[in-house]
Amino acid sequence: QVHLVESGGGLVQAGGSLRLSCAASGRTFSRDVMAWFRQAPGKEREFVAYMSGSGVSRIYEDSVKGRFTISRDNAKNSVYLQMNNLKPEDTAVYYCAARGGVWTSTLATNYDYWGQGTQVTVSS
Repeated sequence: QVHLVESGGGLVQAGGSLRLSCAASGRTFSRDVMAWFRQAPGKEREFVAYMSGSGVSRIYEDSVKGRFTISRDNAKNSVYLQMNNLKPEDTAVYYCAARGGVWTSTLATNYDYWGQGTQVTVSS
C-alpha cells in the first residue's frame, strides 16, 4: 500500500522559514514526478512546485518563486519543500503528491498519490 506522509508544518511569523518533508513508502518513486500543492480555507487546491524524477525539471508557482525550493532524495524516497520569507498568504494545508511516469503536470487531478497534508500557518 502506498503512503505519503508529510511533516514539518507549523506556526511561523512572517519572514520566517519552514522545511516540509514527505516520506513515501509502498513503491519506488525515484522515476515519478513529485509535487507540493496547498489548499487554503475556502479555496481550491493549488499547485506550488514539482520536480521530475531526474531532478532536471523544477517548476514553481509564480508567487513562491525565489522563496521556495523543492528537492528530493531518491535514496530515501523523500521530497522536501524549503520555504523561506514566508508570508501570511502562504497559510494553507500543504500536500505532497506523486505522479507515476515522466510526464510533468501542475494539475492536481493528474497526480496519483497524496499525503494527508500538513498545516502551515504564517502570522503577520
